[in-house]
Parts: sequence; structure tokens; C-alpha cells
Amino acid sequence: MNSLTNKVAIVTGASSGIGRAAAKLFAQEGAKVIVAARRGNDLDFLVEEIKKDGGEARALAGDVTSESYAQALVDLALKEFGQLDIGFNNAGTLGVSCQASSIALEDWENTLRTNLTSGFLGAKYQLPAMAKNGGSIIFTSSFVGYTLGMPQKADYAASKAGLIGLTKALSTEYGALGIRVNALIPGGTDTPMARQFGDSPEVVEFVRNMHALKRVAKPEEIAQAALYLASDASLFTTGTAMLVDGGVSINKT
Repeated sequence: MNSLTNKVAIVTGASSGIGRAAAKLFAQEGAKVIVAARRGNDLDFLVEEIKKDGGEARALAGDVTSESYAQALVDLALKEFGQLDIGFNNAGTLGVSCQASSIALEDWENTLRTNLTSGFLGAKYQLPAMAKNGGSIIFTSSFVGYTLGMPQKADYAASKAGLIGLTKALSTEYGALGIRVNALIPGGTDTPMARQFGDSPEVVEFVRNMHALKRVAKPEEIAQAALYLASDASLFTTGTAMLVDGGVSINKT
């Protein structure tokens, strides 16, 4: 039996990168998946891929910073599949890259809305849907702002660190209902968003060398960690900031 048989999952940020890899993996492991992102065409293509592989998925495009969209995703899961077991709140943005004193308030608020508020809104509607049978909520945080600081990324660091605080609060508030809440902390990962940080040979080499493994992750490797948190293999795991970072948090060479 696959590890997510009879489970229903929502995956945000599913049009590319970690979210896309996780949606495909969850479906391969037996879950029925609601895929969410802004780019509807990319979501439709993903759904077709999942179906060709024998899985089941539905797409709903929208803005993760919208409360009505967060509710609509849960409503769709309940309407189409009758339950919700997994919420992988993965959508995010790199924000701006400049000194903190130069960040415009609008840019600061946009980064927090996309990375932190969207996670809260997702959980706000996912939690009641899981209250009867339990479930797993996962946030994609970052080593930036958790195990190390990075200059010119104050908005990103603050938003991703906020997800860890949210994880701890929700895990204690909803643990008695059998709902587990965890934050995933990837290291550098080869995604379109990561390439926005820099894709010159010098930047790529610098980022690789930050890690003890001297490489960055494939999205599929981070998806495997998300699968652990989504599945019953992690039934006694909650409130954690789970490092899947290739040793970036401990590397000094």
C-alpha cells in the first residue's frame, strides 16, 4: 500500500519547484491532490501529468494571500473528495534583496503576506476540516532567519521565521485533535525561485559550498521530506522545524 492511500492533500505553490514535485509524489503515493498556484495553465498541465501516471488531482488557480482562496481550496477538497488530511502550505516569494533600511513598506508587507499570512490563511481553513479525523499541516520555512542570517534578506528571513513560530503555536493548540503541524526547512534547492537569487557560475558555486554536501537539493529530495511529514510515518512528530538542508546549518568550510 502506498503511504498516502485514502488521503486528501492540498499543495500550494504547486506550479513549479518543491510544490510541483510534492504534488506529483503525493499522488504517486496514493493521495488525491488539490494543486494551487497563480498560474492556471501550469496547474492544468500538472493535473494531466498526475492523471497520466494514474493519480487523481484537481486544480484551482488563485492568490494564496486571499482568504477567500484559502477557503475555496478547502471547500474544493471537501466537495470533490469528502475530506482533508494534508495541507502543504508551500507557496512563497524571495521578496526583495536590499538593505533593511531601503525596504519599502509595501515590499515588506507583500513578502510577509505571501510567505507568512498565506500559511496562516491556509491553516485557518485546513484545521477545522481536519478536526474530526486529524491530519498534517506543513509549512515551507527556510534556514535563512533560522540557522543563519543572510544580508539583504530581512523581509524573507522574518517571514520564514514567523512560520516556525506559527508551527509551534498551532501544534500545541490542535495536537489533542490529532493534528500535527510541522515546518520544513530546506537547504538550497534547484528551483525557479532559487535561480532568481542568482544563477551566475559564481553565485551557484557559492551556494553549493555553503552546504556540507557541497551541492543543492533537487526539488524531489525536499518532496520526500514533505512526504514523511504528510504520512503516518510521522504520527509522533509535531511542532518541529525539520532540517532538510544538506548541512548548511552546520557547515563552516
